[in-house]
Amino acid sequence: MLSTFFIMEGKAISELMINEQIKDKEVRVIGEDGEQLGIMPAKEAQKLADEAGLDLVKIAPTAKPPVCKIVDYGKFKYEQTRKEKEARKKQKVIEVKEIRLSPNIDTNDLNTKVNAAKKFLTKGDKVKITLRFRGREMAHMNNSKHILDDFAASLSDIAVVEKPPKVEGRSMTMFLTEKRS
Repeated sequence: MLSTFFIMEGKAISELMINEQIKDKEVRVIGEDGEQLGIMPAKEAQKLADEAGLDLVKIAPTAKPPVCKIVDYGKFKYEQTRKEKEARKKQKVIEVKEIRLSPNIDTNDLNTKVNAAKKFLTKGDKVKITLRFRGREMAHMNNSKHILDDFAASLSDIAVVEKPPKVEGRSMTMFLTEKRS
């Protein structure tokens, strides 16, 4: 059986305390239509909820005193999960696209890679440019840094260097992100 949990203020909705689970001496109570009823003992707040035919839900357990709301728990839970789903739909996942180069790349090949990077950046992705060294090329790593600098310079109108060129083992990497206006 697969169960889904949604987070609200750091707590999963299924972990919110309701009715008799609330053991605090005093709680701040919010009525069913959103007005503050003040600070009162938890038992008295529970009586108010019972009289209204609703549930007492602790919505802010870390507050001093904890905040409880008089609501229909089923409806409250449904609305919270719906808000979670909406928030997740609106999130933009930023992908990191990688472009690999070699130290002896020709100008036309470099231009092709620059155009590919331009396409990725305009879509809102980050671009990781990797300059890979093999064999004797390892001895001339510092002389090849200009390739990454040229790459960044050719994209300077739409991109900024997020992480400058850095040697990691047999490769040199640099990250570019889209320029914010």
